[in-house]
Amino acid sequence: MTNPETRRRQKAERRGRLAEWAATALLVCKGYRVLAQRARTPLGEIDLIVKRGGIIAFIEVKQRGQREAALDAVTPRQQQRIIGAAGWWLARHAAFAQEEMRFDVVSVTPLGFPRHDAGVFGS
Repeated sequence: MTNPETRRRQKAERRGRLAEWAATALLVCKGYRVLAQRARTPLGEIDLIVKRGGIIAFIEVKQRGQREAALDAVTPRQQQRIIGAAGWWLARHAAFAQEEMRFDVVSVTPLGFPRHDAGVFGS
């Protein structure tokens, strides 16, 4: 029998994977090509890396009760971690080094469609 904390974490993991699936479906429908999902680097994980035209977007997926809460959940510390991880990823994928880089958030709420906010942080 699993303890309550383990069950809570497993449930959160399932919700996170479902949110990432919904975000991926949205971005593909918008014409993005998925380059990586759950890209692990020594500096942290990037939920999605996508490309459309000359833009590489590093996507953080957040599932919360409201869109604003999802955006607020991407803290300055997390933003810096994602920016560092993106730099590491690009250094190892030289074919994309000349592309424009952007940091986006896809917010997933229980009663709505996923929402893609482009260029939310970094510059």
